[in-house]
Amino acid sequence: MRLDKFLKISRIIKRRPVAKAVCDSNHVLVNDQLAKAGKEVKEGDTLRIDLKSKILTCRILSIPTGNVRAADASSLYEIISEEVKE
Repeated sequence: MRLDKFLKISRIIKRRPVAKAVCDSNHVLVNDQLAKAGKEVKEGDTLRIDLKSKILTCRILSIPTGNVRAADASSLYEIISEEVKE
């Protein structure tokens, strides 16, 4: 699954155009390598996302085949760390 689509479906980032912009502006690392929006992600990959107010590090637990209910979205990943920017 594409990185930007995973970020949207997992609700880490609420809209796909925003997810694409974040990826294409070099704010996302997949397994410690810069990743663009089209990068294919798989289970076990580690994401480091540099958002405006925090840096979120998480591990992908599962890749959905279709849409996911909002209540189930957080089960797709586990948060490893969350650093607040100052």
